[in-house]
Amino acid sequence: MILELADIRIQAGRQAEFDAAIVRGVEQVISTAKGFRGYKVNKSIESPERYVLTIYWETLENHTVDFRESPAFLEWRAIVGSYFAVPPTVEHFTLLAKS
Repeated sequence: MILELADIRIQAGRQAEFDAAIVRGVEQVISTAKGFRGYKVNKSIESPERYVLTIYWETLENHTVDFRESPAFLEWRAIVGSYFAVPPTVEHFTLLAKS
């Protein structure tokens, strides 16, 4: 299992709109992608324009190839892209330890 972590910064004052858009985008577009296994969205208390999206993928390639190189990626960006203040920072992680 691979964890994708996207650190998202949006334009000030657009949080309510983005809250709905990010959930819609994940549930209607990303969740249908090959290898998708679940997600969480967290929003910052101290920095109201900051969100952390975590998505669980079966393999790294499910995200980097199967999703990112598909028309679904463009559909996802059409839903959320206009809210971004800067491009999201995205990294992938594997599990080291769990309690």
